[in-house]
Amino acid sequence: MLIDATDERMVAEAVAEAAAGGLGLAVEGNASKAALGRPMTTARRLRLGGLSGIVAYEPEELVLTARAGTPLAEIEAALAGRRQHLAFEPRDLGPLLGGAGLPQTLGGVVACGLAGPRRCVGGAVRDHVLGITAVNGLGELFKAGGKVVKNVTGYDLVKLLTGSFGTLAVFTEITVKVLPAPETEETVVFPGRDATAAVALMAGALGGPVEPSAAAWLDGGVCLRLDGFAASVAARRRRLFADCGEGELLEAAASRRLWQDIAGVAPFVGRPGRAVWRLTQRPSDAPALLRRLAMVEGAEAFLDWGGALAWLSLPTGDDGGAATVRQAVAAGGQAWLVAAPEAIRAVQPVFPPLPAPLAGLEARVKAAFDPRGILNPGRMRG
Repeated sequence: MLIDATDERMVAEAVAEAAAGGLGLAVEGNASKAALGRPMTTARRLRLGGLSGIVAYEPEELVLTARAGTPLAEIEAALAGRRQHLAFEPRDLGPLLGGAGLPQTLGGVVACGLAGPRRCVGGAVRDHVLGITAVNGLGELFKAGGKVVKNVTGYDLVKLLTGSFGTLAVFTEITVKVLPAPETEETVVFPGRDATAAVALMAGALGGPVEPSAAAWLDGGVCLRLDGFAASVAARRRRLFADCGEGELLEAAASRRLWQDIAGVAPFVGRPGRAVWRLTQRPSDAPALLRRLAMVEGAEAFLDWGGALAWLSLPTGDDGGAATVRQAVAAGGQAWLVAAPEAIRAVQPVFPPLPAPLAGLEARVKAAFDPRGILNPGRMRG
């Protein structure tokens, strides 16, 4: 049964009815990320794509409010018209997950906490969400946070809800902080670096006066994005060349394409028979981690966030590489199985396993928001 909600009342009624009957409810925007997480078997789907539109945009106050089903492209177009942007640089995993062509929504991005390459300097999605209006697992409407940058009411609750994958509440309206967009951008590529040299170069750049807005290691090349005012970008590029030697220069359009590909994990898109993992760790631990994983035949990887994020692709096998990957990160780090056949995601933990105290805390939080356990049941944990 598909329920197409177009307003908050319809959302609240659908959730309340499901709660009353103890019926699981799969929540989606346009289903671009339906294959993210564990597969769900629910008789009902609540689609929020019709709950769309920008409610308020105040460029001078750097604040935008939109309904949860608003396509991200619509929001980004409105911001671009005023030379502003979402500084967490939302990443679109739709093509990786088989949802290419399905427009992702603001609610989906916030629910999944999908920050892109700028995360290492601009912060996580939760750092840019000011307020959320949502419906809990009993069909009750509530609000957290506010609509001004300095409002701190319910701030921790907003952070809790962001990245909860629709398991705590159904978002209906979201207020985000926006920032001025850079005047120009370019990317400098330093080829021929191994992981150890790459992490060292990225750490030096991120911690120094060059101030890159993104740092990645891909195909043996260190990619550093410089953006801002044109004169500043040129001066920082000269400083970078003086410190690190000459590099290859990708100007504006080519730079944007590169970081869109990195954000969307394009090197691993459209490759059946392979699983894709998202690994987070201390940047200094990344080279050793990649060396351990390189022993897996067919394994491929690249680094983002200055080495704090690794994307790994390896043959699917019987378990999507779960045993190998979990063992590799046991010394420090976390692993999230992002893309794999449904049969594997149904039996393997997709998200990092939690120690008992944290698992108990997560269960208590879930019970407080969704006591009947009907919202996206099983998507995060079995």
